[in-house]
Amino acid sequence: MYMSNSRHETPSTPLHSVSVAGVVVREDGRVLTIRRADNGTWEPPGGVLELSEAPEDGVRREVYEETGIKVQVDRLTGVYKNTARGIVALVFRCHAEGGQEQLSDESTAIEWLTPDEVTSRMREVYAVRVTDALGDVPHVRSHDGRKVIAST
Repeated sequence: MYMSNSRHETPSTPLHSVSVAGVVVREDGRVLTIRRADNGTWEPPGGVLELSEAPEDGVRREVYEETGIKVQVDRLTGVYKNTARGIVALVFRCHAEGGQEQLSDESTAIEWLTPDEVTSRMREVYAVRVTDALGDVPHVRSHDGRKVIAST
């Protein structure tokens, strides 16, 4: 395995980015979602993890920036790799601790969806993250940007 001490990697070293998302669940079972400003899709709030940031801190920051809701991170519920773009997403189940819903430059709508609404409105690769977070077992999955790739 090649390890580098510099920020300049050799071309053979795979490059990945890490993102985080929060599946914020209310007491009534509804899940906090946003309609993204850049592509109009419904997703759990989240984004790129900053280099110096702990994953849980990134989740709290991203959810607050995109929705105005302050959250407590409960647990990691899944790791998802977009094989087409080299993005590894860490998804955490959370619960709201305060704040008020507000739109941002990244969100054009905020809604608390039921699990059924999640599966009908979201792309498969995002809906599975939410449904996984509603269960008790963490999942590791890959997808090609559109469809989940079957585990072997």
